[in-house]
Amino acid sequence: MQKFLEGYKTFRSNYYSQHRPMLERLMKAGQNPKAMMIACSDSRIDPSLKFGADPGDIFMVRNVANLVPPYHPDGDYHGTSAAVEFAVQVLKVENIIVMGHAKCGGIGALIRHEEEAATDFVAAWMKMVAPARDRAIAVAGSASEDDIQRLVEQEAVKESLTNLMTFPWVKEAVLGNTLTLHGWYFDLGTGTLHIMDHTGAFQPAPV
Repeated sequence: MQKFLEGYKTFRSNYYSQHRPMLERLMKAGQNPKAMMIACSDSRIDPSLKFGADPGDIFMVRNVANLVPPYHPDGDYHGTSAAVEFAVQVLKVENIIVMGHAKCGGIGALIRHEEEAATDFVAAWMKMVAPARDRAIAVAGSASEDDIQRLVEQEAVKESLTNLMTFPWVKEAVLGNTLTLHGWYFDLGTGTLHIMDHTGAFQPAPV
């Protein structure tokens, strides 16, 4: 905890003092992000660090394995779905990015059928991308364990993008060309971002 408190002191003396007018404007004017990102809760994944985002640029949601559930307004608690609704209906974001990543713990547990060790919430949460796992393994053939995990991680991004289109107001905005959905995949080990193209393949982003 001391590391975090020291970091706060550095923030106050450096970043905050240098950007105080901008931060005060943001707090007075409210947020107007052009993009929403759905990323993993993995402690190694920090989207702001990787993409040069300033405060106010990205409406951020992070959860286990960067998943989006299907549209299911049943009165239960749906944190990710509520965030998507707020981003699209209230903030009117123009882009939603689902960003998967290499060596995702949730996906790894799903592949090894270990997710059920956390039985209260994680197992049910990860079941939504079991079809993505099965699709990837079906085409993997004799691929290595690392390659299979990468395939499943990328298929899970596609599954979340498909689920986003089950939200009626997301679909309406996409078809009306006011909202664009993006699939991204980041490999921290190589520092490489891959972007899903129109064929569903992930291509390295230009550097």
